[in-house]
Amino acid sequence: MSNVACPLCSGTSKTYYIHGQREFLQCSLCLSVFLNPKDYLSVEAELAHYNMHNNDPEDVRYQNFVRPIVNPILADFKPEDKGLDFGSGSGSPIVKLLTDAGYNISQYDLFYHNHPEVLQQQYDYIACSETAEHFKEAHKEFTVFRKLLKPGGRLYVMTLRFDPNIDFGTWFYKTDPTHVFLYSDEAFEWIREEFDFKSVELNGRVAVLGL
Repeated sequence: MSNVACPLCSGTSKTYYIHGQREFLQCSLCLSVFLNPKDYLSVEAELAHYNMHNNDPEDVRYQNFVRPIVNPILADFKPEDKGLDFGSGSGSPIVKLLTDAGYNISQYDLFYHNHPEVLQQQYDYIACSETAEHFKEAHKEFTVFRKLLKPGGRLYVMTLRFDPNIDFGTWFYKTDPTHVFLYSDEAFEWIREEFDFKSVELNGRVAVLGL
């Protein structure tokens, strides 16, 4: 066992995989795999990595990529309901598609749309697409989500989940230097219980947590 506590559930951990200079640990409780904090990029290096992304919300391929979040929101909520894209990046196809459909959605991003007042409101739904794997303090972030959601609200988290049967050595998802927390299926059940969500659904790469 290592002395590094899981950033989500505070469980004990042990070395799972060494990738170059980066050490991945596995939590004994929620079974997620996470990067040893000693291997985190600096904030400057992290931002430089994000700046290399070409996040064009007009890109149809990018729009299709986020459809697994957008389509359920369109089915579950009305245009007048209040939404938030958390971790929207420099350009959000989720905001583009929902706004085009007449929906009321705000956006927040630590690097590109850092407007703290957005986090002082409450929302009917929150979209978190390809962002949760970047959480260095996962428990803290889900605490924020819980406070941001109105009663009856839903949280849509899109991230590739860790599967113990996967060939971790060749898995592309862990190679991104900004991917620091890889959630297991069990982690989302733990999140449901810890934060008092009524339900959790795992649909492909999208986890939906409902109040």
